[in-house]
Amino acid sequence: MASLRRAALLPLLLAGGATDAFTSPKSNPGVRVRASSSSSLAAAADEGGVFFADAVVAAVPEETAALQSPPKNAAGGKVVSGRRALGSQELLMLPRQYGPKLDEGEPPFPSMSHVSVTTLSATPSVRALRTAIEAAMDAHPLLRCRVEGTGEPDERIDLFQMVRRGEPDPCAFAVPERRTFASEDVLRVVDVAEGGSASSLEESWRANFARDIDDGSWYGRSREGPLWKLTLHRSRGGDEPCALMFSSNHAISDQGSVNVLMDQILADVASIEQNQKISNMAVPQEVPMAMEDSVLGMHGRWSDVQTAGISPGTVKYVADKAAEGFRGPVILPDDAGDGGSSVVGAVSTIMGQSAGGEEDGSERRTVLQFRDLSEGTTSALLGSCRANGVSITNALTAAVALTAADFIDGGDAKGGRERNYKVLQSLDMRRFGARLDECETVACMAGSNDLMLGPLPDRSGEYARSSSSPGGRKLFWDLAREGRDQTNRFVESDGPIHAARVFDFAMTISDMNNLVDLTARSKDSKGRAYSAGVSNNGVYERQKAARREDDGGGDRGNIQTKHGKYEVQDIYFGTPHSRSGCLYQVSTMTVGGSMKLTFHPASPIVSEETNSKFADAFVDLLEKMADGEGDDGESATSEGSFSNLPEGSLSLAAAALGVVGVAVHAGAWSEFFSNLATMKENVQNPQDFWDAFNFWVFFAVGHPLLQPILWISDVLHGSPGPMVFDLVPATFLMANILFIGATAWSKEFRGALNVAALSAFLTYVGAGLDGQAGLGDFNLQLNDSYQGQVVKGCPAYEEVRQPSMDGFDLEKYQGKWYEQKFHDWTQFKEVYDTTLDIKLTADGKGWIDDFGVRGPAPDSAKLSWDKSPVANGAHYFLFGRVDENDPPGILREKGFGVEFPNYIVDVKKDPETGEYTEAIQFQCLERGGVRVFEGINFMSRKPVMSDEELTAMHQRAKAAGMNPFGAGEDQMHTVARRGADEPKIDNNWQQMWHAIGFDRLLELLTESIEDGGR
Repeated sequence: MASLRRAALLPLLLAGGATDAFTSPKSNPGVRVRASSSSSLAAAADEGGVFFADAVVAAVPEETAALQSPPKNAAGGKVVSGRRALGSQELLMLPRQYGPKLDEGEPPFPSMSHVSVTTLSATPSVRALRTAIEAAMDAHPLLRCRVEGTGEPDERIDLFQMVRRGEPDPCAFAVPERRTFASEDVLRVVDVAEGGSASSLEESWRANFARDIDDGSWYGRSREGPLWKLTLHRSRGGDEPCALMFSSNHAISDQGSVNVLMDQILADVASIEQNQKISNMAVPQEVPMAMEDSVLGMHGRWSDVQTAGISPGTVKYVADKAAEGFRGPVILPDDAGDGGSSVVGAVSTIMGQSAGGEEDGSERRTVLQFRDLSEGTTSALLGSCRANGVSITNALTAAVALTAADFIDGGDAKGGRERNYKVLQSLDMRRFGARLDECETVACMAGSNDLMLGPLPDRSGEYARSSSSPGGRKLFWDLAREGRDQTNRFVESDGPIHAARVFDFAMTISDMNNLVDLTARSKDSKGRAYSAGVSNNGVYERQKAARREDDGGGDRGNIQTKHGKYEVQDIYFGTPHSRSGCLYQVSTMTVGGSMKLTFHPASPIVSEETNSKFADAFVDLLEKMADGEGDDGESATSEGSFSNLPEGSLSLAAAALGVVGVAVHAGAWSEFFSNLATMKENVQNPQDFWDAFNFWVFFAVGHPLLQPILWISDVLHGSPGPMVFDLVPATFLMANILFIGATAWSKEFRGALNVAALSAFLTYVGAGLDGQAGLGDFNLQLNDSYQGQVVKGCPAYEEVRQPSMDGFDLEKYQGKWYEQKFHDWTQFKEVYDTTLDIKLTADGKGWIDDFGVRGPAPDSAKLSWDKSPVANGAHYFLFGRVDENDPPGILREKGFGVEFPNYIVDVKKDPETGEYTEAIQFQCLERGGVRVFEGINFMSRKPVMSDEELTAMHQRAKAAGMNPFGAGEDQMHTVARRGADEPKIDNNWQQMWHAIGFDRLLELLTESIEDGGR
């Protein structure tokens, strides 16, 4: 069988690592859903400049309606103690470790920290603060938890040891009913030198912030706990200002929940100092659910629903994420490197190697700058946002992209250079999906979505800030509206739900933390996946406070900036981007009407000096945009439409064609699902069912995806007109520009295009199920029929083994074989010159098959076959074992979680030497009495066989009873061959592939797979 390769995570890595909802470590209550009769996301800004309105479940598309509420305990009360497995996002932050590296003596992956400092007008007594801290630990379960479980799988099932199966000992929060540590274990007091000034106090907490934001040692403390601490920086006490520094393992907190915690502590301190007790206690909370549960509903994780949770929208989301990588967003300044190729980087990473080689990322450190936007300027900026129909968050994303454009050239200005910017916009995932968590306790519900902004000319921020350039204001607000529109589309398409589902899938089946580590060590990317990032936590005073006993079952009150004599003056927060994350990062919250900004990129990629200049330029840009009202309109971002057509008509037409395409093959689809249900019912171990089904899905998807690639290639090389760089016809480039323009211009066209692509995909797979898309390489039906009779399951070896196998010698079977014909949907008819070089391992217990191909074949792509990067060949390796309990002639193949026998059915011998000259192989995978896959290969020691020789092989296969499984002449594909004396293909395209190192990448892939299989 051909080409069992592991590539399931490639689309996610092409998109920049993880998925939207989990690439950011911060939570952002600043982006909310506004429900309306049309289910659209309102762009209106509230007083804090954020998307702000209470969404209702009914306003969210149908996936959300099925999500469930969380369970209570048997008595109907709250679960305030117990053990709860970490969710996928929490495992990223903790992080879950990677056994193979620990076994090699490497240090554990560092934790992701979360730091927040609150400066106060007065200093509390240590006694009152300790009492308030202990009350907080009683109320919030994760403040008294520890972590149990290794998180190691039963096994890793791929060559590169990154695909997981099973998890007998998952990482879990263990929460005792009563706290096992006291306030002394979390509170540290730092006394600033006697007579210290306000600047001395600031220097003290800033140094603390810098230490704790890069403190990755939380994982080492997770087995005992606590997973957080509080540091009081004080001068002389009493009425003097102080600073409270909250630091934690990010797995237990986000900024929204920390705001609730800090407000509770300050209110309790004020109550204690006034009344000698906490007069209105916070209500003890239940152990918070994982973020995935809040979004997907209880029992909605991948481990619960498997592929039942996947919808066409999920597939589209993954495809869109993969496409982002091809836009080539800038991730490093010019003086730090070019970031490498995202495609090559993704391939290297899934093969277990850091793109471009490894460097010591542990030397990177966060550099910090803190800035304030005055109350007046913040208010004016809000007014300008309203005038332009955007939120403060939209303005911040525009500002960070434009300011990044000022610094991306590394100080070496390049006139006319334009670049795309990928901006990470943080989200509070409590706002989406089932919305089960209400931010009543300390927990992490962090998420994000990606914005693709640009292309922007270098120094665009300077242009926007210049008062002499009226177009600068328009550039800024157009960019803010583009961010708004992208966010709207993300939310309206259930993007947060799809993102949660896809990331949960990826974390469940793979070691995502190891992929993060490989990215962090990459010399090419230096751990960068985004051009910039924004986390806007909204307005502090608009957030709900902790639930108190006096609240009863009613609404909670709001957070206050003043409790007694304690007035909140500043709040700055951040998480580390030193190992991996954004090139430029800003985190902000509005407190007392003033916006507080933290700038925290990684050094030495961004120096202290550059970060300071970046912060000044960013604030200056916001001040310039606050000084004025709206621009001349939204022309730059308004959607085009086909005015003569009713809205949605193109999508409906595409959908109608899709319905017809599915209906034509309705019988085959019905038969497929019936067989699938039979298989699921008969298979005792559900994992066996899913492994077999996922195996089928991978190759069923691969074939239709290849077809448009070949078609576009022939269009490319068949286009007339002058050539650009002797590679691409100018007319092809112009046609692409027109197509991209139409796609960008019209949402209607984009929607219709997506529906048409899905329709074509379902039609093509339906044809495979119906046996109309090529019986040789795309006969997908389970238990397919032969001559009108359904043939179920797989035959035993003795049923097909021929007398020629008597005395079979596996040693003689080794060596190079030329594939002549095949019936095998794991192969592609578009390849040619296929060879199999079979070798036994030294101990004779395993075997390696060096599978060589060229592609596409001249008949499959008449105009482009010789331009392909594998026109001169590529090699892949298959691996298996020799089971001593099997009769001679059976090899065991394994890949994608399934193992099945490869029967050598018949061999022809040289009458003089006794060497094997021809062979017939037969592979068959069966689960629950249903045949999932069959593969038949006709092979010879010589490249070309005569028609008579091939006819004789068919006769021998028929005699073996293999025609019902696909050995008939009309059921097999003949492998094309190029003349043995033909020279190596050499043209401009082959020279280009060589120049960009594609041949070296293929060599790397080959070596990695071969080494992994040994």
